[in-house]
Amino acid sequence: MTFKIGKFEIPKNIIKDETVSAGNYGVYIAEPFETGFGFTVGNSLRRILLSSLEGGAITSVKIDGVHHELATISGVVEDVAEIILNLKKVLIKVTARDTRTVRLDKKGPGPVTAGDILVDHTMEIINPDHQIATLAEDGELHMELEIQIGRGYTPADQNKDMSKPIGTIPIDSIFTPVIKVKYEVEDTRVGQMTDYDKLILHIWTDGRITPDDALSQAAAILREHLLVFEQTSGKQFEIERDDEREEKSETEELERLLLMSINEIELSVRSANCIASANINTIGELVQKSESEMLKYRNFGKKSLNEIKAIIENMGLKLGMSIPEELNKKIEERKRKVLAEPQVAPTEM
Repeated sequence: MTFKIGKFEIPKNIIKDETVSAGNYGVYIAEPFETGFGFTVGNSLRRILLSSLEGGAITSVKIDGVHHELATISGVVEDVAEIILNLKKVLIKVTARDTRTVRLDKKGPGPVTAGDILVDHTMEIINPDHQIATLAEDGELHMELEIQIGRGYTPADQNKDMSKPIGTIPIDSIFTPVIKVKYEVEDTRVGQMTDYDKLILHIWTDGRITPDDALSQAAAILREHLLVFEQTSGKQFEIERDDEREEKSETEELERLLLMSINEIELSVRSANCIASANINTIGELVQKSESEMLKYRNFGKKSLNEIKAIIENMGLKLGMSIPEELNKKIEERKRKVLAEPQVAPTEM
């Protein structure tokens, strides 16, 4: 069984501000939220965006002829420590979830860039112009890089794998593809009320993920972490939606009209007498009759039929309606009450 929770003001969609969003920067607006929910949602999404999204990064390097990171390489301007620092800044977009090994082989003279890394179809170098090293005329650089998918930041000592060959150097890995997140909460209006929240979310990424995908992933992560809390009571709860309220309101109005006594509408004496002699006491009984049925009643002609049709159509009803059984029971109960009331003789219109 589903238990309903009273309606909350919840955004129906998210608007991306295309006037300022560009490339790796996106601005998103969501409104209206109930008071306080703009901060609750904004802060939760911000924390997830900065800490929990996946990205690809280099986790270790093995450079030919090098056994530790304090070494230098003949014909290479930078020492190994500088090369490692530069490797940390290589941005790699990875689609394969397993660990990948790639190579970089370059001869001098000239710069060695991230674009020189030989990647397969499951990877893309986002910043191919990023410089890793500088080679002299006789310089050569040959290295093997291990690439993984991860979250957040992993220090080099956690990337250390004793099963790797001697000379494999672990690297600090920055997996997080989101650089910066900022959110603002402003007042917004719903009807005459101005104390609702508008959430404005600013997202900057490094190119390994788009701001759109980053926000969608963060929302999915938040949703999955909250689902388990719904199970604590063993009951299913659901927030009432606008369309449900409208449907409920329309149903209640229909019921009110169908339970009205015939005496509550203004009819000519002839029409009122004909309906009374047909033992029709409520609007609910009346609208279930077809035109042909009505015309069979004594003294009930076209003029009376048109009068009845005009009145009930003005109420949003019509002849020949099908009424649910549950509502018919209420109509029968209402009929008994009408019959028990003192009858007022119809007056000429």
